[in-house]
Amino acid sequence: QLVESGGGLVQPGGSLRLSCAASGRTFSPYGMGWFRQAPGREREFVAVITWRGGITYYADSVKGRFSISRDNAKNTVYLQMNSLKPEDTGVYYCAAKYTSMYNGYSYTEKGWYDYWGQGTQVTVSS
Repeated sequence: QLVESGGGLVQPGGSLRLSCAASGRTFSPYGMGWFRQAPGREREFVAVITWRGGITYYADSVKGRFSISRDNAKNTVYLQMNSLKPEDTGVYYCAAKYTSMYNGYSYTEKGWYDYWGQGTQVTVSS
């Protein structure tokens, strides 16, 4: 089970840190990612991190502003979001891929991931 937290209302230029805590089983995924979905739009990739090596990748739209990290001991992945813009508004979801087995998808695609959280709302508005 993946549970997100940390969402809320923030002014443009502000910061938020999202957390995604895993529970319910021995947690050793291959990778963890964040996606977001704005009203009326498709869910889109934001960032991903490999659990063991900590290798990260970001969508161009958030590169330089967002940072993904993980705490292996706490089974938690974080998304630090700085310099937030109104276009960052949406529901943010974390997701986990549990094996390294190729499944036909890229890490930027929803199908790569095995499990999803319920999402947390982020609203950037003055």
